[in-house]
Amino acid sequence: MTFNMQFGQSWDAVEPDAAPIVIGETIEFLRDADADVLFLQEVEQARPGGAQLWPPPNFMRLKEALPAYHSVFAYPKVNPHELPFGVALAIFAKVPLTDFHAHDLPPPPIEFEFEGKTVAPSHRQLISARAQISGRTIRLFNTHLQAFFMINGSSDEYREQRDLIEAAVRAADGPVLLAGDFNCAPEEGLVSQFTGAGFRTAQNTEPTWRRRPYVMDHLFYNSGLKADHVEVVPTLCSDHHAVRANLRLATAIR
Repeated sequence: MTFNMQFGQSWDAVEPDAAPIVIGETIEFLRDADADVLFLQEVEQARPGGAQLWPPPNFMRLKEALPAYHSVFAYPKVNPHELPFGVALAIFAKVPLTDFHAHDLPPPPIEFEFEGKTVAPSHRQLISARAQISGRTIRLFNTHLQAFFMINGSSDEYREQRDLIEAAVRAADGPVLLAGDFNCAPEEGLVSQFTGAGFRTAQNTEPTWRRRPYVMDHLFYNSGLKADHVEVVPTLCSDHHAVRANLRLATAIR
């Protein structure tokens, strides 16, 4: 299951940016899901000046509340102009995670206006780990990309983050699962790009973001895996819904 948890901020349709932070409800949502693998985005809340609290408070609460899981976590590179939204990625799995890597996804050299100030986009991330499931090694990738459509741009115009991810998953052997919040508008070429790289998305029809009817969140998988059932799981724990898929190992990779 992939879920942008928006650092535990709940959903309020009238004042979404003023909704209360209820990390306890996020924890209950994740417990109830009982997924074998959880890909989480926006685990922590961005702080003024780009400060990154250590130990990361939300991640530590999740670790304590989900003792059956192994986990990995990473903050992105610090941006002193960080906006007050969500940062950091985590993967939780019911099997050990090994060979952890955090990859930097640099922002483009552009500026935009936010609350009357000129700011620059933040560094984004791709994190990866290996898991042994049913005797096979699966490569797990989790990411959260820049929403260019919100700053008068397009990820088709600024492709570096997408291209770095494509290169990483193409280089991975065996079954590969790529999850995350890709922050792409419907007209952008995200899905066609990764289809060309040998990946299917579990679903691309039901919106996963409450603020606009966009499919922002994806579970991409290569020919080493097959999807038997996929669902978008509504929740008021975030401005995103979760995407859950029952995946099984294919007999062979074509």
